[in-house]
Amino acid sequence: MAWFYEQSDEITRERMEKLVIQSAEQCLQRIHPNPRKVLLLPPDITRAHSGAGWITNLLYHFFAPSAEVYLMPTLGQHVPHTPEQNQWMFGDIPEERILVHDWINDCKTLGTIPASYVKAISDGAADWDIPISINRLVLEGEWDIILNIGHVVPHEVLGFANHNKNYFIGLGGKDTICASHIAAACYGIENNLGSLVTPLRHCFNKAESEFLSHLPDAYIQVVMKYNDGGQLVHSGFYCGDDLDTYLLAAKQSRRENITIVPPLKKVVAVMQGDEFFSTWVANKAVYRTRKAMADGGELIIVGPGLSRFGEQDSVDRIIRKYGYSGTESIIKQWKENEDLQDLTHATAHLIHGSSEGRFSITYAPKYLTQADIESVHYNYLDYEEALELYPPDQLKNGFNRLENGEEIYFISTPSAGLWTTQEKLNQ
Repeated sequence: MAWFYEQSDEITRERMEKLVIQSAEQCLQRIHPNPRKVLLLPPDITRAHSGAGWITNLLYHFFAPSAEVYLMPTLGQHVPHTPEQNQWMFGDIPEERILVHDWINDCKTLGTIPASYVKAISDGAADWDIPISINRLVLEGEWDIILNIGHVVPHEVLGFANHNKNYFIGLGGKDTICASHIAAACYGIENNLGSLVTPLRHCFNKAESEFLSHLPDAYIQVVMKYNDGGQLVHSGFYCGDDLDTYLLAAKQSRRENITIVPPLKKVVAVMQGDEFFSTWVANKAVYRTRKAMADGGELIIVGPGLSRFGEQDSVDRIIRKYGYSGTESIIKQWKENEDLQDLTHATAHLIHGSSEGRFSITYAPKYLTQADIESVHYNYLDYEEALELYPPDQLKNGFNRLENGEEIYFISTPSAGLWTTQEKLNQ
């Protein structure tokens, strides 16, 4: 069971800081009383709104007086942070103490989740081995304490984000990321979203138990929600070293981060310019709203930071080559093309990012061109025109009536929740 947790309508910054320090003290009591080396595993910049950066900073300064403390953002295959981004997110932690995960070259294979297990747990949707490889520094760094920091929120691949996703995706190798993403895509994004334990999470739980049980680790999991003033605030804090720690947080997130709506005809979503630079991550706006969209509806995504499609050049090329053309088309191409077979997580992303023709997806990016956007099967809206039509600073989360009489549904931070109709939630 969890070491301790706290739930509230709003946990203040002051209270959060005390809970963070309590977590560090618990690590000293339960894992190692006099650690020489400590590894902190926070999310990357796409989760900066969760407060994970300042939480990591607090933990660094708690342990640093008597231990060597390093942190490694759990990038997965995202673009590494610049020094400026590290400073913005993590404060005064020295740059030389921030390790960079390389999903291609830095990983060690631990074993395999066999195809027979994957097939059984996914009801036959996937029937291949999932190799398990993670960053070798986690395994070979002689750490006395490893502390994961994360935000539990509905997620398109694992039902809810964080917990051991930190290891197997955030610090995972190419073979793990590719095999697992396509397995989740074949099982179905709408089956994954908001599910406490998806087939892939079953696989990761098995992998953690079999391959990582020796690690001196623990988890800090935070939950956030919108308060009455429309601000995103902390509402849950969980600390522990087991699956129950995740489940408690995920159950709270399911209560607070899933918004039931009628079928939405027009949604305007903003992806923050200091966190989301590619459609790879900005498409969370598609994932988190797709179960709420009405047939024939329109999703407009405003992307002030959007300058590319993929996080890696190789993935960017694949997205530009094939586009978000729907599951049937992408699966056919996957069977016929080596590049999609080599980078199957990109194949999965193309499936996740399509509306399957049920509703339209329009991007208003600051930096990508109309030709760029339309080439990947999305519609284009000029960025400045979008700000004029739908000024984010004048809209409230939820339904808004514009001056021209049009009704829209506005979402300021799609990555913080899941929107769905009651019918889709029941399914």
